[in-house]
Amino acid sequence: PRGIFATFMLASMLGSSIAARLLSRNTVKVEAYMQIVFVISSGSLLLPILTNFLISPSTERGTGISFGGCFQLLGFCVFEACVGIFWPSIMKMRSQYIPEEARSTIMNFFRIPLNIFVCIVLYNVNAFPITIMFGMCSIFLFVASLLQRRLSAIGDKPKTEEWTSLRQKNPEDESQDIA
Repeated sequence: PRGIFATFMLASMLGSSIAARLLSRNTVKVEAYMQIVFVISSGSLLLPILTNFLISPSTERGTGISFGGCFQLLGFCVFEACVGIFWPSIMKMRSQYIPEEARSTIMNFFRIPLNIFVCIVLYNVNAFPITIMFGMCSIFLFVASLLQRRLSAIGDKPKTEEWTSLRQKNPEDESQDIA
């Protein structure tokens, strides 16, 4: 068990170093490669479901990890590498899209429903088989890749003159417009 945990941490560290290399390049957009990261992580969480249906479990005891177990371990290591890429990349996107003066308030505002959702799922974890849980996680990650694609498309659009003029408007001008 300690060796498996260490392997996951190594995969996460590898993903983090990959993210550092990607973030240091100005030619690669965070929004673009994160789409791929979400799709890969979605596919890696499908591996436990696929091995459950396609590979019969080993009946022999004490022979080590089975072929299906190796396949699942590889999938989880790929997922952990994606997690390692995710955290530095999401911090970069937060700094791009959320203004610093309001970042903590906005992030805390979104943490409340997230934590409620997590508590509800954890309270009802025995209501679903593990394959359903992995399937739901995989679907959520795929939806995240679609939303990331949408964010990339929005980020690529040039800001219109109307948007920039709204951001540069003085508060004194707004009070005169109201009166």
